[in-house]
Amino acid sequence: MNLSHWLPRSICIIKNGYTLKNLYADAIAGTTVAIIALPLAMAFAIASGVSPEKGLFTAIVAGFFISFLGGSRYQIGGPTGAFVVVLYTVILKHGYDGLLIATFLAGIMLMLMGFFKLGNIIKFIPYPVTVGFTTGIALIIFSSQMKDFFGLNIEKMPAEFTEQWAIYAHQISSVNFYAFGIALASLALLFKLRTIYPKIPAPIIVIILSSLVVALFGLPVETIGSKFGSLPQTLPTPSLPDFSLEKIRAVFPDAITIALLGAIESLLSCVVADGMTGDRHHSNKELIAQGSANIASVLFGGIAATGAIARTATNIKSGAFSPVSGMIHALMLLIFMFLFSKLILLIPLATLAAILVIVAWNMSEFHHFKAIALKSERNDAIVLLMTFLLTVLIDLNTGVQTGIMLAGLLFIKRMIDVTDIQNRKDGQSISFEDEDEEVEGKDPDALSSRVVPQGVEVYEINGPFFFGVADRLKNIINIVQNPPKVFILRMRHVPMIDATGLHALEEFFDSCKTSDTILVLSGVNKKIQLKMQRALFDKKIGVENITPNIDKALARAKEILFTGLVIKQE
Repeated sequence: MNLSHWLPRSICIIKNGYTLKNLYADAIAGTTVAIIALPLAMAFAIASGVSPEKGLFTAIVAGFFISFLGGSRYQIGGPTGAFVVVLYTVILKHGYDGLLIATFLAGIMLMLMGFFKLGNIIKFIPYPVTVGFTTGIALIIFSSQMKDFFGLNIEKMPAEFTEQWAIYAHQISSVNFYAFGIALASLALLFKLRTIYPKIPAPIIVIILSSLVVALFGLPVETIGSKFGSLPQTLPTPSLPDFSLEKIRAVFPDAITIALLGAIESLLSCVVADGMTGDRHHSNKELIAQGSANIASVLFGGIAATGAIARTATNIKSGAFSPVSGMIHALMLLIFMFLFSKLILLIPLATLAAILVIVAWNMSEFHHFKAIALKSERNDAIVLLMTFLLTVLIDLNTGVQTGIMLAGLLFIKRMIDVTDIQNRKDGQSISFEDEDEEVEGKDPDALSSRVVPQGVEVYEINGPFFFGVADRLKNIINIVQNPPKVFILRMRHVPMIDATGLHALEEFFDSCKTSDTILVLSGVNKKIQLKMQRALFDKKIGVENITPNIDKALARAKEILFTGLVIKQE
């Protein structure tokens, strides 16, 4: 095992030469990101159903380890909007202790995924599924923030989307117009600053102004201090969660969700960073770092963390040189918490709600959603809408699982549609529609330039021969009016065959044998031949009846016909 291959990216970069100029660039970028991350960390924590300091603990501890141990040069980690829905649901079902155990287990899973080199997992998630659940999460985040946006008097918010809006409709008369005004003004200012001064950390400006207005005029608006009390000025003493076999069993499905979502979100963030910089991340190192960071976050009383796309992009735009910027971002957050904990208590919840509304809009990727829903193939649109609706109306688990399963089934259908079995003497297809006929004259192995003896039938399979199309081969002997003496099955365009396809081939051989027909295969590739050898099918059909091309197959057919050879295929 090459240990240098697994060295964190930060150590590799520092070993290759790290100057004061590089440190200065990382310090500027890290401080900039920390200013943006401060309100977001607290907002995501509150939206997840925990107190704001837990978001800060997560951004500090997990953010440090993700940068220190990770495989990306620019990744910034911490609490993100993608986890809000999942964490809120876990806390409602199992409490904060259950969330700690689920996150700890998810951390172990992420590390194992990295050690077993499963970093390419993101490639197996269809894009419509990713867009569908991301847009669904964005809508749920937006929905969950309406309570604080309007200052509604609701003691406990449900996790279900429909129940949230039922409560909003029932409590509409309790709107706090001061909170609503602060939220609207914050929202307008956020849009304005982002448009006119995109480099200025708009959330911090809006938080400072709204906090001043509420404090100076004594507005009856709920703040972090009025809801959560005081904030600590330093990290807590690390401690393990209270594990029990019963709790582990209860939260294990949620741990899988956290691990998969964390892997997808962090690797997506790495891909975005690579696209912005031309760099190439190490996905398996990144998964190990994400797992370690989530375990560390649990030990310090935090919540689940992953790579944050927006903060990573800000890090890059701010001139970061290495992962040291992410570590500085974490240290700066710790300093902010130590120096400004009393000022943080003045932040209005309505302003944090406005910030999360912006986050939800950015997450939604509405233009991608619209493009897939209206302009892509119908199958992709179905997968997108099904994933989106199930994520919103039921839960993320159901949405993602159903989306992936549906995408898989539709993919199988596409493979079935592009695989055909044709009679190559007349171009007639068996049990097919919309197939492409062989273009005679352009194909050097075309049957039109060869003589097919009387008593020989030639059919060809085009495309993967797997369980979805295997049954199409079984009835060909029955469809052919007079069973031929020799049946040549061309397989030159069959890239793969699965166990079901091989079994169907054996059944077809048995049908041929019953009709006193000799089966000859043509153009079988080496991989498929190897599978046939392992299944002993080559001995059953006869090695001499597995030929490399159509000329050899026709020669074999003539040998059978004109020598009167009786061959026992067994």
